[in-house]
Amino acid sequence: MRIGSVDIGKGIIAAPMAGISDLPFRLLCARYGSDLECMEMISAKAITYRNRNTAALMEIGPDEGYVSLQLFGSEPEVMAEAVRMIQHRPYHILDINMGCPVPKIVNNGEGSALMKDPQLAGRIVDTIVRVSDKPVTVKIRSGFDPEHINAVEMAHVLEESGASAVCVHGRTREQYYSGQADWDVIAAVKSAVSIPVIGNGDVRSAEDFVRMQQETGCDGVMIGRALQGNPWLLKDIRTYLETGSHAEPPTAQEKIDTILEHGRMLIEHKGEYIGIREMRKHTAWYTAGVPGSAAFRGRINGMESYDELVKAITELYDRHAHI
Repeated sequence: MRIGSVDIGKGIIAAPMAGISDLPFRLLCARYGSDLECMEMISAKAITYRNRNTAALMEIGPDEGYVSLQLFGSEPEVMAEAVRMIQHRPYHILDINMGCPVPKIVNNGEGSALMKDPQLAGRIVDTIVRVSDKPVTVKIRSGFDPEHINAVEMAHVLEESGASAVCVHGRTREQYYSGQADWDVIAAVKSAVSIPVIGNGDVRSAEDFVRMQQETGCDGVMIGRALQGNPWLLKDIRTYLETGSHAEPPTAQEKIDTILEHGRMLIEHKGEYIGIREMRKHTAWYTAGVPGSAAFRGRINGMESYDELVKAITELYDRHAHI
C-alpha cells in the first residue's frame, strides 16, 4: 500500500488514540509489526501558539518506522500556518482529524463536526496540501449521525481537494465507539474514490483484518482499541498475512518484560510522576482477564513508582504464571 510516495507495506496501521499513542506506545507498535504508527491528535492552534506541551507530543523516536502526525482544527489558514511551523519534523504523513467525537472538540467546530460541512473540510485540505511537503490524509467517520451518513460525499470532496488517502471509521459521531462498525460504508467509499482507503472499526484479530479487506476492498486497516494492552496483535496480524498461520502467543515472561519496558519508557519520556500514573491504565489493560486482576487493578491504581510496578507485576506473575 502506498500513500503518496510512502510505501507502508501491508497497510497494518496503529491508530491515533488520544492519551495513548505517545512515543513509548508507538515504539512498541513498531516493534511488534505495524507498518505505520499514528500520533495522537494535536491542536493546530496550539502549535501556532508555540505551546510547550504540544511540542512534546510531536517528538518522534529514531527507532520508529513510518509515522503519521495528526492535526485537528477548523480554520484553514491557522492549520496551514501550523503545517509550515512543523515541516522540519521527521514525520512521513500528515493526517487531518475529522472524526474525533469528543464534545469539547465537536462544539468548537473541529473533529467530527466537520462531517457536517464538507465544503469547509475541502477548503482545509486544499489549503494544507498547498503548503505541505508530505502526503496529506484525512480520518473521517461514516457520518455525524444516522440521518446523515455522508462518508462517500466527504471522501469525494477530500479527494478532489488533494488528499492522498482517506481513513473511514465505520461509526457515526453519535455512536462514539459503541455499537457495531458499518463496514458497508467503508466499501462504498472504496468504490467511490481512486485514492487509497483505510478501514477502521471492530478489528480485533488477524481474521478480522483479512475479513475487512475482503468485504470492503480497503487498501489498509487501522487498529485502535484492540491494541490497548495487546501490541502482540500486530505481530499476529503480520504473521497471519505472510504465512496463513498465527504467531506464537507471547509467553508470560514476554508479557512481563513488555509491561516493565513500557513503564520504563514512559518514565524516561515523561518523568516518574506522570509516567507511572499513565502506566496505571496500560497495566490494567495488559493484565485484564488474569485471575485476581480486579484486586490487582485496585493496587496499581495507587502505585507511584517504577519499583511498585515491578513488585506488583512480579507478585502477580508468581501467583499466576500464565499471566
